[in-house]
Amino acid sequence: MAGLPFEPEAFAEMVAQLLRDRQPDFAVDLTGPRELLVNGRRLDLENLFRMVNNEPMRGSEIIEHYIEQLFASDAARVMSMSLDFARTRIMPRIQPDSIFDHLHREQVAHVPFVNGTAIVFVTDLPQLTVSITTEQVVKWGLCVEELDLIARENIDRYAPELDVQFVDSREGGKAAILGHHDGYDAARLLMSDLHHRLSGHLGGDFYVATPARDMFVALSLGPERFVRRLQSRVEQDYRRLPYPITSELFYVTRDGIAGTRPETDESRDAA
Repeated sequence: MAGLPFEPEAFAEMVAQLLRDRQPDFAVDLTGPRELLVNGRRLDLENLFRMVNNEPMRGSEIIEHYIEQLFASDAARVMSMSLDFARTRIMPRIQPDSIFDHLHREQVAHVPFVNGTAIVFVTDLPQLTVSITTEQVVKWGLCVEELDLIARENIDRYAPELDVQFVDSREGGKAAILGHHDGYDAARLLMSDLHHRLSGHLGGDFYVATPARDMFVALSLGPERFVRRLQSRVEQDYRRLPYPITSELFYVTRDGIAGTRPETDESRDAA
């Protein structure tokens, strides 16, 4: 099961921890090998366990969707939120295009990105994040391009002082690792001043790896041996970490971001 527990009880414990991370104020207890109690509400995980077993490569996506559905009533309340209230809480996330295998593309507010990914948007509230739909964008009187601009401005302001660890490799390459673990590490690829912040340390233009939502590693363009070693590690992380995005590298320049995935060569306009 691609990085997820095989045993029902271990699986239930994993889902319980995800719920605690998502909703820290909730009381989440494991009451059986396939059962949780959330704020006194019984949750039978049998169907979820079966769904993940049937499609193990999509396990993390299926679980994330399940958790989102648990809070559908919260999402309904967000639909009545005014744009004035929501504006500073609109945040971007980078997702693989595979999310549209089980979500209706036309219902999800998003803009295409490079490397087989898309930028989606969430409303970030104190106890949960809620995906923004195209219906919500219409209610706010926005177009998706305006939503994208708002989200990028917010990611710029979200954590002005980046927690960056710079590393010199044995091959002569350099890396910069972000580790906020706030759900937006990978999304910091979209910061408007990212090149300015990191290029001086990495020798000019650089690559960025975002194998999963909570991973961001920028690396110098050489030496080749260094890049190959890091690329191999990125591929491993992509396969093992929750919320995978892509094993491909993003190429960051002063003018924007390009993909390195071969099939995106025709659409390498700066993002």
